[in-house]
This record gives sequence, C-alpha cells and structure tokens, in this order.
Amino acid sequence: MNKVTDKPRPLDGITVVSLEHAIAAPFCTRQLADLGARVIKVERPGSGDFARGYDERVSGLASHFVWTNRSKESLTLDVKQPGADQVLERLLAQADVLVQNLAPGAAARMGLSFEALHARFPQLIVCDISGYGEGGPYEQKKAYDLLIQSEGGFLSVTGGPGDDDMAKAGCSIADIAAGMYAYTGVLSALMLRDKTGVGSRVDVSMLESLVEWMGFPLYYAYQGATPPPRAGAAHATIYPYGPFPAGDGKSVMLGLQNEREWQAFCDKVLLQPQLASDERFASNSRRSENRAELRAIIVEAFAALSSDEVIARLDAAPIANAHVNDMASVWAHPQLKARQRWVEVDSPAGMLPALLPPGRNAAFEPRMDAVPGLGEHTDSLLAELGYAAGDIQHLRQQGAV
Repeated sequence: MNKVTDKPRPLDGITVVSLEHAIAAPFCTRQLADLGARVIKVERPGSGDFARGYDERVSGLASHFVWTNRSKESLTLDVKQPGADQVLERLLAQADVLVQNLAPGAAARMGLSFEALHARFPQLIVCDISGYGEGGPYEQKKAYDLLIQSEGGFLSVTGGPGDDDMAKAGCSIADIAAGMYAYTGVLSALMLRDKTGVGSRVDVSMLESLVEWMGFPLYYAYQGATPPPRAGAAHATIYPYGPFPAGDGKSVMLGLQNEREWQAFCDKVLLQPQLASDERFASNSRRSENRAELRAIIVEAFAALSSDEVIARLDAAPIANAHVNDMASVWAHPQLKARQRWVEVDSPAGMLPALLPPGRNAAFEPRMDAVPGLGEHTDSLLAELGYAAGDIQHLRQQGAV
C-alpha cells in the first residue's frame, strides 16, 4: 500500500493495474509508483513475471526485477481460469489506468482492448506497449530489446569500425525508451482526462520509441548521405571526443566542442600550443579526418601522466572530461553520495539500495516502497474487492489465484 506522507505526491489516489512482464511496462509503472500511484501488478500464479527468473544477482533476486518493480503490489491471477475474469473486472472498475505489454493481440482476445473496456469504464486510460505497434506487416513479430536495436538501426552506428564489430547497448535501451514514452503518455492521458472527463488510449511501440532516439544519425544520413561510422566509444563526427589511455593504464574520457576549446587543449593539456595552428587539425572536420595522427600525439602526451593528472589538466583548461567507471565505481560515485541519491527499500531478500528517481521535486518525496514477493498482496487485494475468505480459498483451489 502507498505510504502516507505529509507532502502529497502528484499521483496520490491514482490506481494502475498492470499486466506486465520483462522491462518496458514494469519500468513505466514503477515510475508511476514513484510519483505516488498505487500499482497492482497482475502475475501468473507460481511463476509470475518471467523477469523474476532472469538471474539471482541481488541477494537471490533478479537484477532487472528489483530495478523495475519496487513500490508495487503483486496479485497472482490466471486470467484463463474460472472466476479470474470477475476479479479483473472488479479491479478495473476501481482503476484509473491499465498498462499491458502482453503478446500482440493477447489483451484484445481477453476483452481488454481499449474499445471493449471504454464502453464499460469510460474513464479508464489504457496503455498498450508492443514491439512494433498495432497494424502493419510487423505487428505479430516477436520483439526483444536486441531485435529492436537491430531493426531500429542502432547496431549500425554502435560498436567498432569493422563489419563484425557492431555492438548492442549494455542496457535495454529499446525497452527503456518504450517505458519512458509509455510513462509520459499515461501522464498526458491523465491530464487530458482532467479536461475531457474520459479516458483515452496510449499506443507505444518499442521500434518507434528507439527510432525517435536515432534522430541524429537518421538526419545525418538524410537522402542517402553516408551515415555516421561506427567509432567505438569515440564520437563518430567530433574529434578528439572519446577515451584516451593515460600512463597508469586507466583511460580518461574527454570531449572538445569548438575551436576555443581546441586551442586551450593544445596549450594547457598537451602543452603543445603550436598544434592549434597545424593545418591537419585546423577544424573539427580536419581533426576528424586525421584522427589517427592526432590520437598518436595525444596518447604520447598522456603516457607520462596518471589518469588523475590528465583529468587535473583537463579541469584546469577547462575541457569536458570523465572517468571511465565500472559498476563498482558507479555504486561508490562521490557525486551520487554527496547528493544523497541512494536510499534503501525492502524486498523479499531484505533491505536493498535503490537510486532515488531523477528529477528531484522539492514539493514531495518520491515513493520508495518494497519490491513485492510473488502474490504477496493477493489475499489483501481480494478482500478489498469484496471477496470473503471462503471465496478466496475457492479461487485458489480453482487455480485462478
């Protein structure tokens, strides 16, 4: 249940029912819960959201699941069993939002299309998340994150320069993109309902979400122009911009944006002011064309310095820079610690660290409640919906919950 605070949250009083699995829909609904919404997560009895079984890296719990499911209530419900449809009907009668990312067409076959629900629950907002969206030749295709990264062109511009060097993102960016657009879509639908008094449908496609994020390479390759090349961790079209090794074996990430910074880099970082007027490097396009020569000069200059010494010079210039952190370094990041961004939430495995949501609002505290166990709230939710103890036992015997 949503904890009571003395500062109201934006979505206090909003109830979200979610038929969700994996990442896109759970990431959307967790953010709604962050803002105070009550999120009731409907899961299959016995197994639940299959993301619960992805790994056991968080004290026996799955990393993806812990990340995307705090502050929710878990209700086990097999919608194919007798009596389950009535449970879902009672839930939706009290809900403001339904979010689902079931297989294409599954929600409609269960009578959960927006059109079917709108007749019975005119104020209900329905958010459908899918790989490719409704209609079109790809509607029924399976869509996992890596497949969408491939279809959306992300792999064509990510990784090393060789034909076999393409690389996926190290996190589920297609799922995250879809989850973000679903989240903002639900928020806008709630605002629209305040004006019109009726619910609406939000249709989110993973492909369309990721292609929106591909706007720069798409326009760079407008009308058949050469697309940006794969450049590893360097920038495809700006140089120097990327990782460079220091003398202690660590790498430093740096980036230049204009000619003023190029002059400062030559003078205060490389201590070679004459390079600023070298014709080979006289503009960003020239530096990018001659990046191999320039990289050799930079690597030689950094070889006598530790990574901390390189960063000190870059800061003094000032030139934008960053450490190349691993996960352990991010857990211990001094900026996150200084801003007190880590708190603890409860879970079936005990207390776990959790990052506060980005976008701090001083008017309220985000909801940071427990990660639910499978079916943890089934009995209390059914009782709240009017089911007596005997009715709940009957539903359990039928395999409905």
